[in-house]
Amino acid sequence: MVKSYLKVLLVSVVLLGLLAAPALAAGHTEDPVEIYFFPGGSPGGSFATVVQRGAREAAEILGDRVKVRYKWSEWDPQKMVNQLQEAIAARPDGIAIMGHPGDEAYRPFVEEAVEKGIIVTSQNTTLPELEAKYKSKGFGYVGQELYPSGYTLGKAAAERAGLEEGDLALVWGLKSEPTRGLRTRGAIDALEEKGIEVDYIEISSAVDADAAAGIPIITGYLQSHPDCKLVITDHGALTATQEEYFKSAGLDPDEIYGAGFDLSPATVRAIRSGYTDLVLDQQPFLQGFLPVMQIYLTSKYQFSGLHIRTGAGLVSAGNIEAIAPLAEEGIR
Repeated sequence: MVKSYLKVLLVSVVLLGLLAAPALAAGHTEDPVEIYFFPGGSPGGSFATVVQRGAREAAEILGDRVKVRYKWSEWDPQKMVNQLQEAIAARPDGIAIMGHPGDEAYRPFVEEAVEKGIIVTSQNTTLPELEAKYKSKGFGYVGQELYPSGYTLGKAAAERAGLEEGDLALVWGLKSEPTRGLRTRGAIDALEEKGIEVDYIEISSAVDADAAAGIPIITGYLQSHPDCKLVITDHGALTATQEEYFKSAGLDPDEIYGAGFDLSPATVRAIRSGYTDLVLDQQPFLQGFLPVMQIYLTSKYQFSGLHIRTGAGLVSAGNIEAIAPLAEEGIR
């Protein structure tokens, strides 16, 4: 029932009646628009799987008008760049990339793709320079605005946790990554503006690929810093693992305030149990659904790139029940 309603809603809003156009009529014989799509992490990952589900829903709606192939990167920026080169060599009609490597790393390959007539668009992490240059060619963006998202969560978490000047908080993020690191910086800045002492841990490549690998890291930190009052995990999979992290450190729900990004079934459970207190939901389903539609509409109707902000409101115990069924279904 939920998926049927969602499908009707998204089609009506995004396609604006285009499904009734002659080119979209039933029984058309045009070749499908071939798309290479980057969901981000690994199959089964809490965030990337929702992104892929959105892309698959768009492909299902469009039917035989599109053919979508998925390239999983384990959130490795260099692997994303390599996969873009591989995708270009396959000469599809369009490629939807995650923006983590940044403008400079992607630039020569996006230029090559556009020169070959391949539509490129992005999701999850902005590529502002490439988007500005190739917007007329269909290069858009679907995702949160990174620094404001981090700042919003950091500010709200500090206020709701009742932190005061001099209190200690930990931010576990990806500050070293170009562009992607802006969200981590936003969270840190919000905390430091309130006079909160901030410790920072960079998410390693091993933890980036497998959040469970972070258990000894967070356990060691919290046991050696019993005065830490707030932990912000700037990563959907790490946020989904907060309950396991805090239990491994021997903490009860009321002994630590957990905040992070992105909903998942595990995060819903952690909010209900009290181990995760606040989450900013960037609606990853849309980061899959809308880029597929972007490439299709640009290919068929020469639409320019659309910049769509998906960073939504804050989710806590006070409103989780309204959203939980959608999160458990892999839509929110």
